[in-house]
Amino acid sequence: QVRLVESGGGLVQAGASLRLSCAASGRTFSNYAMGWFRQAPGKERELVAAISWSGGSTNYADSVKGRFIISRDNVQNTVYLQMNSLKPEDTAVYYCAAGDEVYTSITTMRSPDYWGQGTQVTVSS
Repeated sequence: QVRLVESGGGLVQAGASLRLSCAASGRTFSNYAMGWFRQAPGKERELVAAISWSGGSTNYADSVKGRFIISRDNVQNTVYLQMNSLKPEDTAVYYCAAGDEVYTSITTMRSPDYWGQGTQVTVSS
């Protein structure tokens, strides 16, 4: 079992930055590819960014490329999402997810094994 706890969400103005954190506990963190998803009201959950178990490979949604950076610290068992130049359309609940690195593609992060509870990000115009 892996427990994921997100933090760092909040209300900011357009153009501002936020850094989300996801602290993992339980099984060996480095066994898992990690991803950040988001879900806006009335929309489907979408993959925002993902990172391989080593941190050597990353993947981003086109809508956040050049603005968001995903990283991980396998000593601190934490994955981060640095969000810069935020836009009102980035408003959503952001979820952290973990998928076994053996069979999880960071391109899709299909069917993650574990989810966090989510953190709200609201960007005002």
